[in-house]
Amino acid sequence: MRIYLSRPDITDKEIEEVCSVLRSPNLSLGPKLPEFEQAFADYIGRKRAVAVNSGTSGLFLCMSALGIGPGDEVITTPFTFIASTTSIMMTGAKPVFADIDADTLNINPAQIASRITSRTKALLPVEVFGNPADFDRICGIAEKHNLPVIEDSCEALGSQLKGKKTGTFGKMSTFAFYPNKQITTGEGGVILTDDDDLADMCVSLRNQGRGKSGSWLGHERLGYNFRLSDINCALGIAQLSRIEQIKAKRKQVAAWYQKMLYGDERLIVPSESADCDISWFVFVVRLADEFTLQHRNAILEKMINRGIQVSNYFTPVHRQPFMVNQFGYKQGDFPVTESVSKRTIALPFYNNLNKDDVSLVCSELKKILDKLPAGI
Repeated sequence: MRIYLSRPDITDKEIEEVCSVLRSPNLSLGPKLPEFEQAFADYIGRKRAVAVNSGTSGLFLCMSALGIGPGDEVITTPFTFIASTTSIMMTGAKPVFADIDADTLNINPAQIASRITSRTKALLPVEVFGNPADFDRICGIAEKHNLPVIEDSCEALGSQLKGKKTGTFGKMSTFAFYPNKQITTGEGGVILTDDDDLADMCVSLRNQGRGKSGSWLGHERLGYNFRLSDINCALGIAQLSRIEQIKAKRKQVAAWYQKMLYGDERLIVPSESADCDISWFVFVVRLADEFTLQHRNAILEKMINRGIQVSNYFTPVHRQPFMVNQFGYKQGDFPVTESVSKRTIALPFYNNLNKDDVSLVCSELKKILDKLPAGI
């Protein structure tokens, strides 16, 4: 590959922070864990942060702490990474999908109310690609029906809606730190809440069910090993200290793409509405409505053959084989999600992608579009 889809941004500061932990006797459950949690809670503006080993674990623990389990339902989106759905299924509850809005790509508020039943125990919306649009409406629906919102902010660190940061809309929220995210801990995630009881429950659940004052071999409840090591936390502390610089770098890359692709009617280029400040996670363009799945797949293949790593983003969750087998979903169940998904192209996107590389990506994409056969 000449240009990769994503790359982490690691500096000497991160390396030194990690090495300092490796020189210490505390590789896990040491001082870097509460330091990272406090720094993250302060940045988002919430009372408590609970670091865990992945965003998936974070979502699962949110639902577990809220008592969600077999027989319950949680409403979410089918246009997302699979973990938003599988974390629901891990509790024994059933994911119930509502289709997305074609502009924001988030769950459509107008589709939510008809999915609410006596078994609905929470809403789990996702700020897709970092876009928090419509979250005030979604939370309004949840409040009307007395349902907690578990905010999946795993793609949206640093985004804001009307000056309100992502991670502060829901009763609980979760961020993730895989290497393609705004900041990385290698692997990891964090739960945010203002409720001490929920936070304490998550602390216990992530650490084998140990109580607040119990011994190492004392376990008050069924728990899990979802801890995040001090090594990961040290990396996260250094990355979080650079978050504004990181956001600015990513906003610049997004602006280059927007300018270079502007006016090409074959593409739908992402932008942000006036009341949203997006912290860009990925840069996903869509082919115009007249293009087919075969067109999109041909473009992906040709771009990769030219040394430019691209991808589709996302495959509809309800069309994943195990979801079809378990729930019987079929083509046409969520038409907006299906229409959008078959035309997405994630372009290379990361902090240190330079303008020349962005120009090359855009140039090659347009050349391929110019020569694309109409009949496939």
